[in-house]
Amino acid sequence: MELVAEDLEAFAVFAQHRNFTRAAEELHVSQPALHTRIRKLEGRLGRPLYAKQGRLLRLTEAGERLAAFANETRDRAADFLTTLDAAPPRPLVLIAGSGSYLYLLGDPVRRYLARGRELRLRTGDAGETLRAVREGTADLGVTALTVPPDDLECTMLAQYPQTLITRADHRLADRRSVRLKDLQDEALVVPPRGRPHRQQLERSMLDQGIRWSVAVEAEGWELLVHFVRLGVGPAVVNGSVKVSSAVRKIPVKDLPPVRYYVVSRDDAGERVEELKGMLL
Repeated sequence: MELVAEDLEAFAVFAQHRNFTRAAEELHVSQPALHTRIRKLEGRLGRPLYAKQGRLLRLTEAGERLAAFANETRDRAADFLTTLDAAPPRPLVLIAGSGSYLYLLGDPVRRYLARGRELRLRTGDAGETLRAVREGTADLGVTALTVPPDDLECTMLAQYPQTLITRADHRLADRRSVRLKDLQDEALVVPPRGRPHRQQLERSMLDQGIRWSVAVEAEGWELLVHFVRLGVGPAVVNGSVKVSSAVRKIPVKDLPPVRYYVVSRDDAGERVEELKGMLL
């Protein structure tokens, strides 16, 4: 069985986007042509490489392994060409959540770029970050993890308590700390359903039998803080989140701290180690 370099490149781009239209645009081919190429790859390998999940596409286990192989092959080819001075190395890819970029990574990214290095930035939640690093579509990731996975190298970057943020006129604003029971019958500003932070909060409230309701769902920490500042309701956020003087931050004593990790593959090269060192 022969795997052609063009097919591997096409699948690597498809695996990054998980969208035939965007992948075809990047490859400068038609969508039907790309679809046919992926189908032929599946036929040669004798197994499906992706599956539909609702309106989204996800890679199968074979697809994830092929994506990792394709990206590794592309990286090794790029490194070889670099030794011949034929082409500069491709920019490293860093993936992290919006909160990480806003509150943790600004200075190290700025210092790295000031050295004349090239860096591509992507955003993604914890699941997307781990998947991208595993598949090789990202060289390094930064994300909050409850339990770091065994198959990746995870180094703790920072740890923050979970905090309640309120306006200064809220009934809990003068407290030095609170417990979840203090939020009984509160209407809270929360992330959308399904987000890891929302899921953890819901489980903790349920475990303690605490009644609460949703004041509004907000995508991203900045919008969440904005709604708190408007008086829509209080919110529970990572302690890394920055707030203005009009908003109070109060540690929640019975919620676990949030731990951020720098995530990479075990075979990371010197350039990845340099960037990782600057992040840490």
